Amino acid sequence: MADVPVASPWQLAQLNVGRTLAPLDTPQLAEFVAQLDEINALAEASPGFIWRLVGASGNATDVRPADDPDLLVNMSVWTSPEALFDFVYKSMHTKVMARRREWFHKIEVFQVLFWVPAGHRPTVAEALDRLRLLREHGPSPEAFTFKQRYPAPGELGAPTNMRPEPYCVS
Repeated sequence: MADVPVASPWQLAQLNVGRTLAPLDTPQLAEFVAQLDEINALAEASPGFIWRLVGASGNATDVRPADDPDLLVNMSVWTSPEALFDFVYKSMHTKVMARRREWFHKIEVFQVLFWVPAGHRPTVAEALDRLRLLREHGPSPEAFTFKQRYPAPGELGAPTNMRPEPYCVS
């Protein structure tokens, strides 16, 4: 009898944030906005994708934190860090990330990864708390990055560097 893989009790959540250089309905952001549906569809079709934050617009551009109306947020949940990494750095998404300075102000720490129990969908407030933890205390098992990724709770191992593309992480 073949071994049946056991589903992990943990899934990987990610949040990334950006403050646009101009309003979404301006020519400066037109190329970014025009790519949203395609990139979101690519994510949803990617191996390991589970969920993404969606607002009334069909994407997350209309979901704003109450304390910062100019901040865009994007959240998703994946089966593993490897699945998310492949989407972010080994798909058409990479070309969009490489151009983000055309559309967004530089934010030193704009992405956070964290483990959630399988089936849990994090709230924006929960994810922003994880980003705050990362900014204030650096990578930890509660809030980390691809450059210093922590294993899921209960798994053994030290933090690992997944080596993201340099032009996408600065």
